[in-house]
Amino acid sequence: MNKTGPGLIFLSLFLLAFKADKPAYILYNSEGKQTSYKKLIKAVSEADIVFYGELHNDPVSHWLELEISMDLHGIRRENLILGAEMFERDDQLLLNEYLDKLYESAKFEPEAKLWNNYKTDYKPLLEFAKEKNLRFIATNIPRRYASMVNRSGFEILDSLSDEAKKYIAPLPPLYDAELKAYKDMLNMGGGGGMAHVNENLPKAQAIKDATMAYSILEHWEEGKTFIHFNGSYHSRNFEGIIWYLRQEKPDLRIVSIETVLQEDISELEDQYLGIASFIVAVPENMTKTY
Repeated sequence: MNKTGPGLIFLSLFLLAFKADKPAYILYNSEGKQTSYKKLIKAVSEADIVFYGELHNDPVSHWLELEISMDLHGIRRENLILGAEMFERDDQLLLNEYLDKLYESAKFEPEAKLWNNYKTDYKPLLEFAKEKNLRFIATNIPRRYASMVNRSGFEILDSLSDEAKKYIAPLPPLYDAELKAYKDMLNMGGGGGMAHVNENLPKAQAIKDATMAYSILEHWEEGKTFIHFNGSYHSRNFEGIIWYLRQEKPDLRIVSIETVLQEDISELEDQYLGIASFIVAVPENMTKTY
C-alpha cells in the first residue's frame, strides 16, 4: 500500500533528520511521565474501544493514526474495526460500496460528504481499511441535523421522519450540561469569545457525541477492537463520546489518545495531565496540513 502523501513524506523526512535532538512529538502517559510507543500499542491492543482525539490540521496526529492502525492490525487482524467523526452515517452505504471495491475513488469522492483535508489526512486510513478488508464506520450525525439542534435545541429532532431518525442516536438523548466540555463551549461566548455561541451549541456537540457513541456500540462486539478518530474535543477528559459509552456499557475497556500543542514539549504542561490515557505533545510551530 502506498501510504505517502505530501504531509506524510515531509513528516517522515522531518523525523529522520531531527529525531536525535529535535523530536516531532513526545509521548506521555496520563500522569505526565514520558512513555513509549511500544507501551501505547500494548495498551490499545488490549482495549475494546480506542480513541484518537486529533487536532484536525496536525500532521503528526494523522501520521500516528495511520501508524497505530497498521500496528494494531498486525496484532488484532480481522478483529479490528475503524471509524471516524469525519464520515456521516448517511454515507455508510457509499463507504461500504467503496470498501467492497464496487467502484473507484473517482466515483466515491464526489458523492460522499468529505472534509476538505480528506485526501491528505483521512484517505490513507480509508485506503488501509480497503486494502486489509476491514470495516470502516461512518459514525457521525449528518451535519444538517446537528445544525438544527444548534438553532432550536434537541426538540426540533422530534419533527424528523422515522427514516431521518435512523441516522441519529435514540431520542431524546441524555445530556449533562455540567460536563466540562459542554460548559467550556458556553464560556467561549464571554470575554472576547465567539459571538455566535448560544445555549444550544453544546447540545449540538452532545448530539454528535451521542450519535458517535451509538454508532460505535452498533458495530462493536465482544472480542473486537474499535479504533475511532475524532477531534480532541469529542473525547478529552474521557468526556464526550466516552461519557455516552459509559452510560450504556460502563465496563468497556477504553484507551484514549490526545494530541496537544506546546511551545516546549520536553515536559507535559499541567493543564494536560489526566486528559487521556496517552498524550502526544507536538511543538506549536509544527507545520499544518491546512
